[in-house]
Amino acid sequence: MYRTVHAVGITQVTAWGTAFYCLGVLATPIANELGFMRSFVFLGFTVAMLMQGLVSASIGRLVDQWGGRQVMSLGAVFIAIGLAALAMVSHWIAYLAVWAFLGVAMRMSLYDAAFASAVQVAPSRGRKAISYLTLYGAFASSVFWVIGHQLSEAVGWRNTLLIFALINLVVCLPLNWWGLSVRETRPDNAPAATMAARAVDGAPLKGRARTIGMILFALIMSLNGFVFGVVSVQLVPLFETAGMATATAVWIASLKGFAQFGGRVIEIVFGRNLHSFTVARFAIGALPFSLLLLLYSEGAFAPILAFTLLMGASQGVITIVRGAVPLALFGAEGYGRVLGLIATPILVVSALAPTVYAFILDTWGSTVGVTVLFISALLATIAIELMGRWYRKNQNGG
Repeated sequence: MYRTVHAVGITQVTAWGTAFYCLGVLATPIANELGFMRSFVFLGFTVAMLMQGLVSASIGRLVDQWGGRQVMSLGAVFIAIGLAALAMVSHWIAYLAVWAFLGVAMRMSLYDAAFASAVQVAPSRGRKAISYLTLYGAFASSVFWVIGHQLSEAVGWRNTLLIFALINLVVCLPLNWWGLSVRETRPDNAPAATMAARAVDGAPLKGRARTIGMILFALIMSLNGFVFGVVSVQLVPLFETAGMATATAVWIASLKGFAQFGGRVIEIVFGRNLHSFTVARFAIGALPFSLLLLLYSEGAFAPILAFTLLMGASQGVITIVRGAVPLALFGAEGYGRVLGLIATPILVVSALAPTVYAFILDTWGSTVGVTVLFISALLATIAIELMGRWYRKNQNGG
């Protein structure tokens, strides 16, 4: 398992950093050279996220049928092709088309594909593998924003994207192929169902309960996806509209990544003996409390700092929850398809969230905007508690 975790972990840092986060430092030079508005530059990213949602279920099935090794290796090639194509665009139609292609490539390469691939390698230790993979991913923006900025200053944004494309071919392609080539050894007399049951925190749901559970969990994660879709893009503006100076807002926002990493470490150390659904309740329940701190901060340093740390830790653990809870509730068999189905509404909501939130801000102001985020997080908290009661009833055969 550790060979897989370390190899795929490195590819997660690389794929997230070069593709998902590249506009964090390259949006301005792209806009300046091509004459696009910054909002249009980020529209490309929205197109990619929507495309991820549209193909999510299909990619999940491919992971189950072909194997994560093949899908993620091909995904690394596709990211390289997409970044190289992005480096050569000059027309707005080509720009959006390339981002649509990158959306497919990222769905084949990022967390959902990596989680399913890791579970294929080690079904009895899938939850542990998922937790460790997210530790690697926490560093993606920190590493590649610095690298991307330095490269862009030195060789320009187009050559930076070409270098990023080459990195995916040289680093991600061989590591995915090598790291996912192993399989967990099990005795010949141990049936697959036994291994699947050993991989989860309880007996997987079956039949109608399984379908209902998938719908409920997708709804809960979509409510959270709306909140995180906003804060991932508009965290600094959130702080500014709350009354904080820009320089201070940027500094505090940069702490979110450290909080995500810290939350994941806490989950690994203290949450490993808890049912993954219990971990989900804690992580999701922390989010509305953090948003209350922001809502009533009035620009003060301490509550905004507390919000950032609590929200970041919650987001870090929820990333694990998104992979671990489906494994616990639905088992290792067909896990790629399950993740793909659950991810579809989450990715669509996350893609649309920044635009919807911007409309809310323009129409009703920041207080209403943060209140909407709080309500979304609160509904997710209520829903996870109700789902917990429903889940225990089904586990007990009630």
